[in-house]
Parts: sequence; structure tokens; C-alpha cells
Amino acid sequence: MKKTPFNTLVGLTLILGLLSSCGDSKPKSGRTDTYTSGTITVAMDESFSPLIEEEIQIFELVNPQAKIKPLYTNELDAVNLLKTDSVCIAIAARNYRPDEIDNLKKRRMVPVSFPIAYDGLALIVNKENTDTCISVKDFSSILSGKVTKWSDIYSGSKLGNFDVVFDNKNSSTVHYCVDSILGGKPISCPNVSAVKTSAEVINYVEKHKNAIGIIGSNWLNDKRDTTNLTFNKNITVMQVSKLDKATAANSRKPFQYYFLTGEYPLVRTIYVLLNDPRRGLPTGFGNFISGPKGQMIVLKTGLLPFRGELNIRTVDVREE
Repeated sequence: MKKTPFNTLVGLTLILGLLSSCGDSKPKSGRTDTYTSGTITVAMDESFSPLIEEEIQIFELVNPQAKIKPLYTNELDAVNLLKTDSVCIAIAARNYRPDEIDNLKKRRMVPVSFPIAYDGLALIVNKENTDTCISVKDFSSILSGKVTKWSDIYSGSKLGNFDVVFDNKNSSTVHYCVDSILGGKPISCPNVSAVKTSAEVINYVEKHKNAIGIIGSNWLNDKRDTTNLTFNKNITVMQVSKLDKATAANSRKPFQYYFLTGEYPLVRTIYVLLNDPRRGLPTGFGNFISGPKGQMIVLKTGLLPFRGELNIRTVDVREE
């Protein structure tokens, strides 16, 4: 068949199209990552760093051509980076809000989210503090400023004023306390402060007898701490009760089993937030965390996996 100028033009266009979709040329976004290769940054609330660092380590081992760079910040900044298209994946203790989804869709973005784990809010006190049981009601009274001294809750305490310390003023722990404990009202405790990291909260509580620190429970099982100092520091993890009057019998610590049974009251859901129209490495890493291997890592770090079946066994311990 004799080629016409039109046929020649179409053929040339198809070849150029194929060449532009492969090889070394980059897409308009500048991204070259795939589902299992390339380099990306994941923004997250710093309180989730023990979990996500282990997820990154195993993901990169399975996918040697992939590089995940963690960006530790607070929850507010992590989500803002995602909304401004500065990163394509974030880890947060909340889902997208409806207005955020609408805004991203209007800009032809693709917001996707899914839960990956349950984490507990851990309340820690100095080792010398013998008052280690607290109710959600009393904790709320401390945050709202209704009570200001340890003796207001624990009769006979000589510790003086409550010294409440958070990891960051814009962190997920602060947002949880405002939204889930105070019903949206601001924290009004007269003696509240924020440091920069969860590690600094632990160090602060270790040095101040009247302090009460708020951190994510995955910091209590931080495997990055090869010296095991996390457990040896002069801190005690408080037991928390759903009932108005906390006792040792009705209070629980932030352990996986009590997340599962619902006995520990300060539990939050951790989400993967994606804005990845190309469905590249951000989507690949997020799906890995949500998959079998990633959920096993969640379990080993002391949190409760969102997916998967857990078997509870009763063990009888006998003393000879």
C-alpha cells in the first residue's frame, strides 16, 4: 500500500509517543519512581517514627531499588505538605477531612487514605511518683485546668502543681487530647508546655517529679534504642481507667491486648494518607504497610494491626 503523508505522520507520532513514555525521559511532574523503585519522602508525626522506621527498613530490604526518606515533623505540617503536593504520602493519626478531599479533587489530585494500626496515648510520670492510676475524667480535668495540683486528685500528694508536657504543640497527641478528650475545647491547663520530640518528653519526665508526659505508646517499645534505656529510665507508665474513680483493678496500661479488648480508653487510629496520582512508590510503600508483612511489623512494634486476625490464648503460669 502506498503511504500517504497522513499515514506517515501518524506512524511518526506513534513512535515518538512510545519513545516519550519510556527510557530516560521524565514525566511532567519530574517523578521517575515506580511502585517498587525510586526515591520518595514520607512526612509523619514524629511520634510514629519507631514504627515507620522499621517499616522502611524491611520495605527497602524487599525492594532494593527503593529509597524512603522519613521527614519527622508534627501532624499539622505533615498533612499540609501533602495538601500542597510537597510530598505524596503522610502518616497521621487522622483521616482526610471532607474539605481537604474536596480541595484536592478540585485541583485534580487523588486523595486516598486507609488505616494501618491502632496506637495508644501513653501517660508517663516520674519513677518516684507513686500515683500511677488515673481516670479519663481526671485527666480531662487536668487538661481543662479544673484541677491544678496533684493533691486535687490524689489526697496527701506533696508534688505540687501538675506539670503537663507534650511532644509538640501541633502534634497528633495534642490534637487527640483536644478532639477526643476535651470535645474540641482548647487545653487550658495553666502549667502545660511542649518540647520538640517524644524522646525529650521522656527525658523531661525523668527529671521532674511533678511532671506528666503524653507520648505515643509505640515509643515504649522503641527497638532503635539498642541500649534499652527506654525501659530503664526513671519513668512509670500510668494505668488509665474508663471509670470515674481509677483503681489498680479497673485501670489498664497501653498494651496491644487492651487495645483489642477496648479496655484501654486512650486509643487512636493511624492512617496512611496518599496524594499519588501516578500510583508510584508512595502507593507501593503505603500498601506494603497495610499488607501482611507490614502488619506483622506493626504487631512486633507493640501496636495493634488494623488488618489480620489475632488469636488470644490463655496461659496458666504455675509455680513449682
